[in-house]
Amino acid sequence: MSNHLREREEKIQHILQRLAAESNKGTPIIVEGRKDVETLRTLAIEGKIITAKSGKSLLDVVSEVEKSGPKEVVLLLDCDRRGRELTRQLKHHLETAKIKTNTTIWHELFSIIGKEVKDVESLSAYLETLTRKYQTRRRTILSIERTYARKARLSRARETAKV
Repeated sequence: MSNHLREREEKIQHILQRLAAESNKGTPIIVEGRKDVETLRTLAIEGKIITAKSGKSLLDVVSEVEKSGPKEVVLLLDCDRRGRELTRQLKHHLETAKIKTNTTIWHELFSIIGKEVKDVESLSAYLETLTRKYQTRRRTILSIERTYARKARLSRARETAKV
């Protein structure tokens, strides 16, 4: 079980590294709100991050993206019903404005975290929880292994003493 947690954490970290690389190339990332921006910053994602909410209309967001002049944007909105709908609408409006949308990272990330996390702002806490669970399970396994090794040594010692 602990290997599963480690693999999941590594996959998420790999996706976040790809997101950081896209951002470092100058590709803007569109998220829903301020807390999503803060979370991405704590996860070492630099570069331009645009919020799609915070009192903005879809056309305001598209206009802001157009002004920054990218050929592509990464859509990383929440995976709840509202976030999926907003992703769909933004994708349509941006592609109408001849701006390529990247939803691959969004799909990959939320396919891994599934129903456990529905929003970007919870991602950092989720990663911390995965790490903590992995470390706790690893310590438990090591403790059990030490106990069995100690019992085996005692058993061999008793057998040797009988002879």
